Amino acid sequence: MAREAAAAHVKVSIDLEDLSFYEGAAVLLRRGLAHLSVGERAEVRGAASDLREMLPLWCRKEGHRLASGRSGAYFLERGADGPLLTPTEGEVRAVADPSWGLAPRGAQVETGAPKFSFTIRQKREVWAERLTSIYKQAVANQWSAARDIPWADIPHLPEPVEDAVCQIMTFLTENEFAALYVPARFIPRIHPHYREVVEVLALQIVDEARHAETFTRRAEAGGRGLGVTAVSGQLSLQTLLEEPDFTTATFLLCVMGEGTFLTLLKFLEAHAPDTVTATIAGLAHRDEARHVAFGTEHLRYVLHHEPERQSSFATAVEHRSRMLASISGLSPYVHDALVIYAGGGILPQQIRLGAQRVATLHRDMDGQRRERLRSLGFGEAAAEQMSAYHTKNFM
Repeated sequence: MAREAAAAHVKVSIDLEDLSFYEGAAVLLRRGLAHLSVGERAEVRGAASDLREMLPLWCRKEGHRLASGRSGAYFLERGADGPLLTPTEGEVRAVADPSWGLAPRGAQVETGAPKFSFTIRQKREVWAERLTSIYKQAVANQWSAARDIPWADIPHLPEPVEDAVCQIMTFLTENEFAALYVPARFIPRIHPHYREVVEVLALQIVDEARHAETFTRRAEAGGRGLGVTAVSGQLSLQTLLEEPDFTTATFLLCVMGEGTFLTLLKFLEAHAPDTVTATIAGLAHRDEARHVAFGTEHLRYVLHHEPERQSSFATAVEHRSRMLASISGLSPYVHDALVIYAGGGILPQQIRLGAQRVATLHRDMDGQRRERLRSLGFGEAAAEQMSAYHTKNFM
């Protein structure tokens, strides 16, 4: 009679057949009890020899009560000691809870998990539109320094021109290291609830590592080796690496610095002395365009929600300029290399042509910086002043 009364209140039946606890019976038990509320009952059937001994032990450990039973059939009452689950929801929240830890957005999280020290937990701090599109483009456009560069086609260039190529490649490499380290500093601080941002930045790091490898390899391929790293360049890049705010760092790196590098890479592709160097510049430009797109979209999102931050970005550019006041201009190593590279040699007429082209490069950089700033809502005067303040070392 007692058995009939217990059976009348059963919500779930779990048939283990001859599955023992050593073979995974607990998996089926947990799945069955997951559908019950506290106090509701399940009937468990099984023919395994260890069921009578192991089931009471398992119930005590899991916080359930063995209500009644006989050999082969048992009634369990769901206890309250099981883990409580909190849904994180699939939508992007304005603020991410530290207790979600590393759980992917939309997963259920057991309560009581440790709180991770992600310091960037607000959507407005990192978000951008078109993140999925930018990420898909980055995945589709990955290339290999070993596979996609025609290294066998490197010609024997005149020594001054090859030296110029090597110096420019050295300059590009040190800047790519900066562009790698800036997002790498911030990724561990960003809550994985905003996984799209983390994914885009991770691929940005991959791009920069590949660029550094390729530029270095090009410098070494012609037999001349790497050139000189100037103090002025190091000082400029140090200020970039030490910027503590994610949005400001993204603005300085992606919008101002890498935006300027887009113009430089187009210049290098157009005036390259060989197909290998032109191919490298073209592929790097394609990657950098995505980085600039992310930075621009992030700034557009931030300024849409916090238009008052315009002045802080202008101040950041001016502050960086004042910190670099001792730098009178582009490193002479890089400037002279660009002149020889663009002119094709060191004859007077070649130097004259190269110098003219480098002067045009500077004007183009300034014009495109101002255009990018205006697209973000900065006025003409502000855009002109910020572009003028931008570091003479391009990045």
